[in-house]
Amino acid sequence: MADWASVSSDDTSNTPARPPADPRDDAPQFVLPLVVHIEKADPPARTDALETAARAVLEILADERSNGDGEWAEAIRDWQDARIRKVVRRARGAEWRRASALPGITVTGERAEVRVFPPVPLDGWPKDLVKLQVSGTELDDPAAPSEPAEGTPVLWLNPELGMSAGKTMAQAGHGAQLVWWRLSDAQRTSWREAGFPLSVRTAPSAERWAELTTGDLPVVRDAGFTEIAPGSYTVAGDFPGLRG
Repeated sequence: MADWASVSSDDTSNTPARPPADPRDDAPQFVLPLVVHIEKADPPARTDALETAARAVLEILADERSNGDGEWAEAIRDWQDARIRKVVRRARGAEWRRASALPGITVTGERAEVRVFPPVPLDGWPKDLVKLQVSGTELDDPAAPSEPAEGTPVLWLNPELGMSAGKTMAQAGHGAQLVWWRLSDAQRTSWREAGFPLSVRTAPSAERWAELTTGDLPVVRDAGFTEIAPGSYTVAGDFPGLRG
């Protein structure tokens, strides 16, 4: 099984004890900021926001500015050399407009909007982002999500964990990133040209979750900095080309 100990310090006010030291903690720590647009009167559906956040991570990883000699490439490399931290914050009104003016990429779903920014040092957030709220990012699905379309990559969530919407958005982003790392150049190009189609769903049973996490698929193992216990498996990335 391929997994990666990942960290997200997102939508939470309940922080467990710090997990054991990891060699990657000796490197300078960066974080990938994601901001979800949530207006009080018209919030997006939860699954729509999760899928849009995952695609936002893929968009910035694939962007020319993040690779080679691109303007974001050094920040991306420094971030990936340590823990792949992601923080999800929410914005509305003027907050969203100010955030949208900063360098980054806005990704839209059915109704959700998520803007992803190049990684920043843990203590070096832009002032228009550091002011945004982390806790309280709660979203619901008005109806049960449909079955994923056949052949579509699926990021399966652990059915035994309860996570806030912000935490789950960060975990879905982790899962998408682990899948991206495992793909060939040809697979990456094909997926990107298709618009990064994917689904985020909760595994239907503990038995199905066990199957997903004991095979060859990439699995996110959380470091336990927020909300859940260290070492918890949160997301399995089921990309058709990685099975078997």
